[in-house]
Amino acid sequence: MALAAFGKGGSLSKKISGLKTDPMSSVFGSDSGSALFTGAKMPMSYGGIRGRGKRRAPGEMNKLETAYQEYLELRRLAGEIAWYAFEPIKLRLAANTFYTPDFLVMLADGLLEFHECKGFWEDDARVKIKVAAELYPMLFVAAKRVKGNWKTESF
Repeated sequence: MALAAFGKGGSLSKKISGLKTDPMSSVFGSDSGSALFTGAKMPMSYGGIRGRGKRRAPGEMNKLETAYQEYLELRRLAGEIAWYAFEPIKLRLAANTFYTPDFLVMLADGLLEFHECKGFWEDDARVKIKVAAELYPMLFVAAKRVKGNWKTESF
């Protein structure tokens, strides 16, 4: 069985021993009686499977989001933006399907916009922002940094 490598002594277990583990994996300890749930800690992030790094905790910014926040702060100081917040709201798109925009931005004239910053677009992310734009009466803005400048697309 492929999961056997996660047990004691396996070479894969040595490679993943430094990774953060999912605390829920220990819930299925030896009480389950199944060889599948041995109590081994499974890695939370498999970094690189889809070209992504480690998954961040909710409310924690990655480098691109931090750079975009700095850009928003410059716009706030220039008077273009009155207020902004990072991941303040979660939008329901369908049963068990949610979308959390990176930033909620209030422009100087009081209009609200949702801003999403991406290094690259995966299909599911683009679909979610398009569905959200159809369901909610707000402007959705996607921002991508190109050669040090922010390029935006509105939905």
